[in-house]
Amino acid sequence: MSELSSAVCSITATQRRRFLWAAWWTGAPNHTPFRKPDAAKGGARSLEEALAEAEQASGRHLVVIEAYWARAWTRVLRGEAPPPLPRSSGSDAQRSRAATVRLSAWDVLGVPPGASLIEVKRAFRQKALQTHPDQGGEAHAFRAVQRAYEKLAAKLGKQS
Repeated sequence: MSELSSAVCSITATQRRRFLWAAWWTGAPNHTPFRKPDAAKGGARSLEEALAEAEQASGRHLVVIEAYWARAWTRVLRGEAPPPLPRSSGSDAQRSRAATVRLSAWDVLGVPPGASLIEVKRAFRQKALQTHPDQGGEAHAFRAVQRAYEKLAAKLGKQS
């Protein structure tokens, strides 16, 4: 099986207000027959924590896809068939982009809302080192970190 161009992660909320993640990095998720994830785990307290756990398990940056796949995996674990694929118009790429969880600039940098400019700069430097392509990261992840920093720096710079 060929490796995915982007490793993916699906995250869904559980009944106990926690988050379950399922990640695929050796092949894309498939409905019929259902392709089990390369790794999955529940119990995260937030979307960000779930994504961080998934990225640590995979050892790479993950692109968040629709929660359908994590919900389908929970049904498969219970011995049930996965639910029917969601109906939607447009291409697969459009559906995937539309279903992607959008993290706020604060979440991308991993700082709490209301952090100071110094804290934002410190977090940016750390995330930039983790995601920079020269350091083994992926370009799109690095660009997301740059955009988040620029947005917060502009916002916090105006407040000073």
